[in-house]
Amino acid sequence: MIYIFEVSILNICYRWKNSKTINVEEYKKVYKGHMEEKTLMLWGDKRYNNLSQFFKNKFGQKIFKVSINGGFSCPNRDGSIGIKGCIFCSEEGSGEFAGSVNLSIGEQFKEVKEKLSKKWNNAKYIAHFQSFTNTYAPVNVLRDKYYQAIKEDNVVGLAIATRPDCIGNDVLELLDEINQKTYLFVELGLQTINENTAKLINRGYDLACFEDAVKRLRTKNIDVVVHLILGLPNETKQDILNSIKFISNMDIQGVKLHLLYIVKGTPIEELYQKGKFKLLEMQEYVDLICDCIENLREDIVIHRLTGDGKKETLVGPKWSLDKMRVLSAIDRELKNRDTYQGRLA
Repeated sequence: MIYIFEVSILNICYRWKNSKTINVEEYKKVYKGHMEEKTLMLWGDKRYNNLSQFFKNKFGQKIFKVSINGGFSCPNRDGSIGIKGCIFCSEEGSGEFAGSVNLSIGEQFKEVKEKLSKKWNNAKYIAHFQSFTNTYAPVNVLRDKYYQAIKEDNVVGLAIATRPDCIGNDVLELLDEINQKTYLFVELGLQTINENTAKLINRGYDLACFEDAVKRLRTKNIDVVVHLILGLPNETKQDILNSIKFISNMDIQGVKLHLLYIVKGTPIEELYQKGKFKLLEMQEYVDLICDCIENLREDIVIHRLTGDGKKETLVGPKWSLDKMRVLSAIDRELKNRDTYQGRLA
């Protein structure tokens, strides 16, 4: 049996979801009482609050994300903060599956639509600015690119991946403007709350900067999705759970849980080849992900549960290439534990 939410609190959830801020402790207290009743499944066939079902509930149909390359850079690469970037970041700026920077935004959309239209005639899309830092440009440039994306046919929302130190007041006002016109969420790459690890991976900003960015985005009622990486060098299981518990006590709406995988030519590859750390085995990762799910607040939407690089440039772990096998193993482990998201939150 799958235990998720009680229908009787849907109105409460809706009011919280649509408010500018959330009282996390009050939210958890109410949720906890209803979770113990173990009655109704509202997450489709999953034991966690998954993005696919969230989109179906919100838009009434299946939604596809189109990864856009906006041609942006990153302050951690151009010398403003650093020149090498985060040590795990690829030459594509963690946008291996985004469109080509040589194509216009319209052309990138056209490529994806042509592939999907054969199977889904009435597909709807979220435009996802994914590669590098997608608020790192003059506001007039950002506005032009964002509006190009949301004006594409059948686009119902916008996702913007960025750094918390790249959301100035002018950018925040633009994001607020966009949020009034379409569904918007902003992705922030936290990766870990461990400051020693943050220095090792050359993240380039401290935890206080992240916290401030989240608070400022939420004052505009903009949904925030946080990125965490599992398997970073020297991090223990407790370090990872500390990060999960930390974000669960923040006013965030989504999370992406990434497997650390090694891409050729990245600084972290050199550490790995020197034997400075080991990559997670598949069952280790599955067990760890399930621990994270159990400790994650129930209303936080899980946008991703693994990571998969390009076969041509992936150093390891090779098992990550079989994404469906990994996701099936996670589902199976949750079922074996008879557990669900938020059980230990």
